[in-house]
Amino acid sequence: MKKIKYKNSLEALEFVSLGISMVVAILVGIALGIFLKNLTGVSWLLWIGVAIGILAALLNIKKAYDKAQKQFKELEDDPRYSHRAKYGDMKIDD
Repeated sequence: MKKIKYKNSLEALEFVSLGISMVVAILVGIALGIFLKNLTGVSWLLWIGVAIGILAALLNIKKAYDKAQKQFKELEDDPRYSHRAKYGDMKIDD
């Protein structure tokens, strides 16, 4: 089995993509709000768009959190980490 040479870099890219997706979600919400404001002339629709963008960014954070929790749960089942998952960072001798 071939090891991934740049594993740490790939893991870091996941966090970069989370940041980018948050910014894009907020910008799309702002663009939607500006479009609705210009279409209808109602100024508070801009803030509705901003709120939608922020909620979409929070949803992206929740999805990333759930994915990380799933990965940690898989590590609990790994025999190398089962003692640490069960007892914390205590040594086996304690």
